[in-house]
Amino acid sequence: MIANPNPTVRLHADDNVVVARTDLLPGVAVADEGVRTQTRVPIGHKVSTRPIAKGEPVRKFGQIIGFASTDIEPGEHVHVQNVEMRDFGRDYAAGQEVRPTAYVADHKRAVFQGFRRTNGKVGTRNYIGVLTTVNCSATVARQIAAQMTLSGALEPFGAVDGVVALTHGTGCGMADSGEGFANLQRTVWGYARHPNFAGILLVGLGCEVNHINFLLDAYGIAQGPLFRVMNIQDTGGTRKTIEAGCAIIREMLPHAAEARREPCPASELTVALQCGGSDGYSGITANPALGHAADLIVRHGGTAVLAETPEIYGAEHLLTRRAVSQKVADKLIERIRWWEDYTRRNGGTMDNNPSPGNKAGGLTTILEKSLGAAAKGGTTNLVEVYRYAELVTAKGFVFMDSPGYDPASVTGQIAGGSNVVCFTTGRGSVSGYKPAPCLKIATNTTMYDRMAEDMDVNCGGIIDGSASVEAMGREIFDKIIATASGTATKSEAQGFGDNEFVPWQIGAVM
Repeated sequence: MIANPNPTVRLHADDNVVVARTDLLPGVAVADEGVRTQTRVPIGHKVSTRPIAKGEPVRKFGQIIGFASTDIEPGEHVHVQNVEMRDFGRDYAAGQEVRPTAYVADHKRAVFQGFRRTNGKVGTRNYIGVLTTVNCSATVARQIAAQMTLSGALEPFGAVDGVVALTHGTGCGMADSGEGFANLQRTVWGYARHPNFAGILLVGLGCEVNHINFLLDAYGIAQGPLFRVMNIQDTGGTRKTIEAGCAIIREMLPHAAEARREPCPASELTVALQCGGSDGYSGITANPALGHAADLIVRHGGTAVLAETPEIYGAEHLLTRRAVSQKVADKLIERIRWWEDYTRRNGGTMDNNPSPGNKAGGLTTILEKSLGAAAKGGTTNLVEVYRYAELVTAKGFVFMDSPGYDPASVTGQIAGGSNVVCFTTGRGSVSGYKPAPCLKIATNTTMYDRMAEDMDVNCGGIIDGSASVEAMGREIFDKIIATASGTATKSEAQGFGDNEFVPWQIGAVM
C-alpha cells in the first residue's frame, strides 16, 4: 500500500475541518483546493477548509464537535482559541441502526488457552489476591504480598502468576448505604469472584463501615480453601495478621498451582475497551481499529465492554441508535442525565474533560473526544447498559457507567468480569490492571517508537495509508487471543498492575 502524501486527512464529506498528518507551517496547501494554512498547525490538530461564521457548528467525523466562538477563515488553526462548547439537541433514535450480527459459526470460533474455574468462568491469568475492605488494612495486605513474593515461597508453584495486594483509600468515613457504598461493595466482590484469581484473602481492620461480615452477608459469600477472610483487630495486630495471612497464602498455593490452561472458546472473553492520554489521531486510528477488534470479539461470541460515560458525552446518540431496545437506550440516557447533574452540583461541567494533554494533542472539546472514544465500541448492537462494577452477564457489545478517570473506570470493568483490557493512547499512557492483562495500543508511530517498551500495537500506519483499520483490528484481535493464552503484555513486563485498583468514590467523606 502506498503511503498517503497528503498533509491532511478529511474524515467526512460534511466536515469543515481536516486533520494535520504532520506539523504544518504557514502557506501549506491542504487537501481542499485553494486553501493554505495561515499559521503553524501542530500534528493531529485541525485546519478549517472553508469560512465558519461565529456560532456556526464545527464538524469533524460528520458530527458537531463545537461551535465557532469567532469568525474562522479558511486555513486557520481550529482549536480552543476559536471553538467553544455549547449544548445542542441530539436525536437518540433508539434502535434505528440495529442490524443482525454476523456471528462466526461455533466450530470456527477462535480458541485461547485459559483457566476454567469450578464455577464455569474462564480466567486468563492465575493470581492469588489479597483484597482490603478499608484503607486501614492496606499496609498489612501489601506486607503479606511482599513477604510471599520476596521469600521465594512462590518459586515451586510456577503455574501461579503471583500474589498481588489490591488496596484502596476508602471503606470507612462513608455512609453505609447509597451509591458510594454500593459501588465499593460491588467492586470488592467483583474482584473476589474474578476468574483471574485462583484464591482470595480478604483483609479488614474490624470496625470499618465496609465490614467483612456485611460484604459476606450481602453477596452470600461462603469461605473455603481458596476464599479466606481475616481482620487485624481480631487476629491480634499488624505482625500477627501478616504472619497469619502468609500462612493462609501458603495453604492456597498448592491448590492454585493445580490450575492448568486448556482450550476455551473466544466466547469466554470479556474485553474492557479503554483509552487514555488521547490525541487528535485517537478517533482516526487506534480507536476505530479497536472497534473493529471489538466487533470480532462479539462475532466470536464474546463480550466487549465500553465505559467512561463522560467520554461518550455528545456521542451517546450514536450508541442509542444501536440499542436493541428502548429500555437499553433509556438506561444510557439516564446515566448521561445523572452525570450532567453530578457535575453541576459539584461545580463542574461536562466540558472540563478533555485534559490539558488531550488539548495539546489536538482535541478541543469533549464532543470531539467523545466521538473518537465511542469508536472503540465498534459497530455491533448495544445489548445492555450496566452500573459501575455490576456483573456483566450479557454477550455482545455492552456499556458500563464509569468516570473517565482510567484507573477508576478499568477497576469497574474488571469488577464486572473483564479478563482482558485493551487501552488506546496517543500521548503515551503507562499503566496495568492486575489481575487482567492490559494491551497498550498506540495511535501514532512517533509516540510508539519513543515508548516502544510500553506499547503492544502501533496503529500509526493508518494515518499515513500504510495500514487499514480492518487490518489493525485483526492484529489487535490476534493479540487479545495470544494475551488471553498467557503471552505477557508490555505493561506486565514493566511490572504494572499493583497500584491501579481505584474504586470509584461517590458521596461525602464523614
